[in-house]
Amino acid sequence: MAGDGFDAAIFDMDGLLVDTEPLWQQAEVEILGALGVPLDPHRCRQTKGMFVGEVMAYWHRRFPWDGPAVDQVAAQVVDRVCELVAERGTLQPGVRGAIELCERHGLGLAVASSSGYRLIDLVLERFELARHFRVVHSAEDEPYGKPHPAVYLGAAARLGAEPSRCVAWEDAPAGVVAAKAARMVCVAVPEPAERGRSAFALADAVLGSLVEADEDLYARLVASLDQALPGA
Repeated sequence: MAGDGFDAAIFDMDGLLVDTEPLWQQAEVEILGALGVPLDPHRCRQTKGMFVGEVMAYWHRRFPWDGPAVDQVAAQVVDRVCELVAERGTLQPGVRGAIELCERHGLGLAVASSSGYRLIDLVLERFELARHFRVVHSAEDEPYGKPHPAVYLGAAARLGAEPSRCVAWEDAPAGVVAAKAARMVCVAVPEPAERGRSAFALADAVLGSLVEADEDLYARLVASLDQALPGA
């Protein structure tokens, strides 16, 4: 693989490429609320970035419900999110420009998401992004979701890229922790309500939106990579 400094760019999906966070919140509030879990959008942020099965288990431990099993509830939530994405999902500002920036520099591209393949494939096809990504890797293939680095390490391995020569693009605190634990350079694009979260201090760059992803940013990222590599 060839790139000027980096070998690959690995993108999160939910909240970064597509504005799905409000849709996940709506689905969780609707379905878990019907089971007696007192959720609201603020509480939903506690599990942002986690795999959906882990999210359902998290809430079941705190507010046990009678009836459907955790995996059944997780499937219901994913079904509802897919419906909402099809109805009113929107691409985040600057996504296509950030992808083109990485492609201009010869990087291999991957998606590393806590969502399952069904939702990832729906999003990539709906917004005509699938052709850009050589690898799509879901946390459903890993024993642990974010903030564990497994999904990032798995995506890098499938790309044939050294993790320390990858740049990860994230919007969630758990995702930033995962990317840095994988020894990747990380660009964070937090939603406004979360910008003060301590995890974002770990990121190598923090943007207001992907619209800010330009050649100047790329040069700064390469410089931070050069400083971090052994012998630099």
